[in-house]
Amino acid sequence: MKPLSLIDNAFLFMEQRQQPLHVGALCLFTPPADAPPDFALQLAERLRQSATAAAPFNRRLVTRAGLRFWDESEEFDIAQHFVHLALPKPGRVRELLAMVSRVHSAHLDRAYPLWRIYLIEGLDDGRIALYSKIHHALVDGVAGIRLLMKSMAADAATSITMPAPWEVRTRRSRERRLPVPTPSLRGLKAVRALTRQGINGVAPVLQQFRQVRRDQRAGREDCIGSLQAPRCVLNENITGSRRFAAQSYETPRIKAIARLHDASVNDVVLAMCGGALRRYLGEMNALPDKPLIAAVPVSTRRDDGDSGNEVAFALTHLGTHIESAEARLRAIKACMDYNKLVLRALNPSQLMAYEGLMFAPGVFNLLTGFSRSKAIVNVVISNVPGPRTETYWQGCRLDGVYPVSLLVNSIALNITLVSRHDFIDFGLIGCRKTLPHLQRLLDYLGEALDELEGRPASVAAAASGPDAGPVNPWRTPRA
Repeated sequence: MKPLSLIDNAFLFMEQRQQPLHVGALCLFTPPADAPPDFALQLAERLRQSATAAAPFNRRLVTRAGLRFWDESEEFDIAQHFVHLALPKPGRVRELLAMVSRVHSAHLDRAYPLWRIYLIEGLDDGRIALYSKIHHALVDGVAGIRLLMKSMAADAATSITMPAPWEVRTRRSRERRLPVPTPSLRGLKAVRALTRQGINGVAPVLQQFRQVRRDQRAGREDCIGSLQAPRCVLNENITGSRRFAAQSYETPRIKAIARLHDASVNDVVLAMCGGALRRYLGEMNALPDKPLIAAVPVSTRRDDGDSGNEVAFALTHLGTHIESAEARLRAIKACMDYNKLVLRALNPSQLMAYEGLMFAPGVFNLLTGFSRSKAIVNVVISNVPGPRTETYWQGCRLDGVYPVSLLVNSIALNITLVSRHDFIDFGLIGCRKTLPHLQRLLDYLGEALDELEGRPASVAAAASGPDAGPVNPWRTPRA
């Protein structure tokens, strides 16, 4: 058995009826040209024969003396984890996203290893989809995508020989079985595991914290604190119902903007989100005068591991108070450059302690309601690296990897994207009650990209015909 880390425990502790804390991904595939009509059925039957699970898919939650541990499950029931579904007719993207919205809203059963995978057929264009979800206590977003990609290959023939996603044996899963702690040492080892991440390197943490506070008091616009977010509709209490929306945007377009402005791809993505949210909230008459604040997860992983949580959070404003798309991008870049200086100065354990200090006022306000005009952040925006070459799974070409993330109370929107070689795949998850017409944000993201390129949306739309460059693998209809 292995004791849970502090952050893994936190994801289990915070989970509530209206707040399931698993992360997921929707993969879209084109079957081989010679695939038979019952290809999906045959694939499902073949996957059901994969009746073993490797770490972390074989780890179930156990409690000893009030402490939580991961234990290796001796029994694996494939029926509890793999499901074959068919879309209702007419099998449009609309039906697929609605189905994912429903299954993503449901909690995972803690009596079993905390993951589930759905093979979905019935799309009107003949493609199939694979939706997977796994609890955030087991993996973070980066680790989850890595695990999924390890069941795929660079060519169709090799991909057929790859194991099922839950059978992939990673470097860590090939290690010897988790040791079983003796009763006398169980508590001591667990306490040590929970505390050592936050107490190392105290001096650098305090030094960095004091410097950031000085910069905030000096009024630096690129230095964001945990109580600068203006409270708005994005910070309403959430329900358990989710709405999922997804779209892809061409990577070369985004990289060209980044080169032009000496910015990163992530800076451009954040500027797209800022422009889209500015219009979305503006149409709802809910745009605050002060800029929206985004929490941007940054991986602190120093190896190729694919389990556990190794992530820090950077805070940036999204320039929603700035009309000019170019000026918005410059302001966001300045914020992220400041964050990078802080992140580079601390190791992962120091970052955890630093963030505890930085977010303490915001967490206190969240728990007490001391100031109803302030929020910790308005939205979470995460960029997860995906495959860098064309990729195949079980003979099928991968056309998109759309992340399906989580929501927490008072943060009703999460925007996560996967960067691939030719497209960046956006996955938006929002509270269905709080954020109506979430799919409109997809159109506004595209318009924000057009503005960053320096052309009006009307001109860009006219130039996006069948002969105007790469075809987007995903076109989401207006609901």
